[in-house]
Amino acid sequence: MLTAQAILHALDYSNDGYYHSFVALGHPYSYLIDSRLNLFRAEEQWAVVVERLGYAPRGGSIELELFYYGNCLRNLPEYNNRTTNVQAGTPIDWEAQQALLTDELLDPAAKTILIRDTLVPLTHDPAAYAQAGIELVEYEPGGISLHEVGRLLIQKHAHLLRATDSELYQSLPAHLRKIMVLDEWYHRDFDQRAPIELSDESLAATYQLSQASLAAAGIDQAGLAALVQVQQARQAQQNRAEWEQNRPSSYETWQQLAQVLATGDVHHYQPTLPATTHWRHWPESGSL
Repeated sequence: MLTAQAILHALDYSNDGYYHSFVALGHPYSYLIDSRLNLFRAEEQWAVVVERLGYAPRGGSIELELFYYGNCLRNLPEYNNRTTNVQAGTPIDWEAQQALLTDELLDPAAKTILIRDTLVPLTHDPAAYAQAGIELVEYEPGGISLHEVGRLLIQKHAHLLRATDSELYQSLPAHLRKIMVLDEWYHRDFDQRAPIELSDESLAATYQLSQASLAAAGIDQAGLAALVQVQQARQAQQNRAEWEQNRPSSYETWQQLAQVLATGDVHHYQPTLPATTHWRHWPESGSL
C-alpha cells in the first residue's frame, strides 16, 4: 500500500552522498531563473519531477535541470558509474546562446533568441527589466547578464522554457498520470553531505603527498589527523542541523504533497506558508 510516510522517507533520504540529491534552488553555481513542480501517480507508484531553470556562468548557458524522485524511476543517467537523479538539458541551443554574448554579457547587437525553434525578441531597455522587477547588476555600464535575460524571458515565454511532457517522462513509466503542477510553493533547500571518511592508510598517504607544505605550516601527521577530526565533527553538526530544520518531512509542503501522492486527492494540498520559489528569495544562487 502506498503511504505518505514511505514517500516522505524517500524524499528525506534522496541524497546518497554522490549524484542523487534534493533540488537546490539556491545553488551557488547557478543563478535561479524559474522552477516548477510536477506530481505523477499510478496505483502503487509515485514520482515527483522538479524543474530548475538556471544560468550557470561556468557552463555559459541557461540550463533546465529535472530532479526525479519516486519508487518507479527508470532510465536514469549515469555519471562515474553511478546513477544520478538529474536530467540536464537546455531549451536554448548552446551555440545560439554563445552567439548572443560578448565578454559574458548580452551583445548589444543581439535582437532575437531562438527557443525551441521559436524566434523570440530581446530587449536592451533597462526600463523593461525594471518594470519586470529585475534590477540589473551592470558589472559593466549598460551590461545585461544572461540570467537577467532569462528572468525577463520566463515572464513572457514560460511555455517555451519549461519542460515538455516528453522531457518529463524521460525517466518515468509512460502509464504514470500527471496529477498536479505547481509553479510556486514553500521550499527549503536540503543539503545533506556525505561524511568525511579517511582511513589511517589514506591519512598517511595524504600526509606523505603534502608533507613538505604541511611541515612548513608546522603540521605533522598527528596534527593532520586532528584537523580531519575537526572537519568531520563540523560536517556532522551541519548535517544534523540540516536534518532537523530542512528535511522535506519537517514542513507542510511535502507533508501535504505526500498525502496527495499517496491518495491521488489533490485537495490534501492546502498550503498556509508563503511561496518561496521565486528567484528573489534565493539571492545566494549563482554567488560563486
